[in-house]
Amino acid sequence: MIYLELFWSFFQIGLFSFGGGYAAMPLIRHQVVELHPWLTMTQFSDIITISQMTPGPIAVNSATFVGIRIAGLPGAISATLGCIAPACVIATFLAFIYYRYRSLSTIQGILGSLRPAVVALIGGAGLSLLISSFWPSGISLSETDWIAVLIFLLSFIVLRWKKPNPIIVMAGAGAAAVILYPLLGHFIA
Repeated sequence: MIYLELFWSFFQIGLFSFGGGYAAMPLIRHQVVELHPWLTMTQFSDIITISQMTPGPIAVNSATFVGIRIAGLPGAISATLGCIAPACVIATFLAFIYYRYRSLSTIQGILGSLRPAVVALIGGAGLSLLISSFWPSGISLSETDWIAVLIFLLSFIVLRWKKPNPIIVMAGAGAAAVILYPLLGHFIA
């Protein structure tokens, strides 16, 4: 039965996650943390991080990682198929419609109205991850993970100022965490 639950949960995610993987994060969180308590918020953040670092779409990688964590390889296959099935059907249908009617102003209006909603979904997902990174136990100034705040600020500044490859920034942030947590963790905690 767990295979059907995984398939159905990720089918819904695949069906309603317009705008890509970042826009799917709130839907994934709702399904795997809130609706089905398969993961804690910390585990969810870890899976999103790993999904970001591995090649491929975040939503599909998340489905695979959640599926394997919950029900092994069959769970990974079930969740992944559930995640990609709606996209295959919808993309084929929309490609047909778009190429046939792309010059209509109604189609252009629909696409234009979806953009702000996608930005809101991505922003909400980013804010949720930011909060869980800075305050793993809940929002409280005394519980702030100041090392995570420092790594975030440095990464953000480097990304905006130098515009390097994000993989280099991620590797640098990981290296900084490996160095800073053992050195400063007991002073800040």
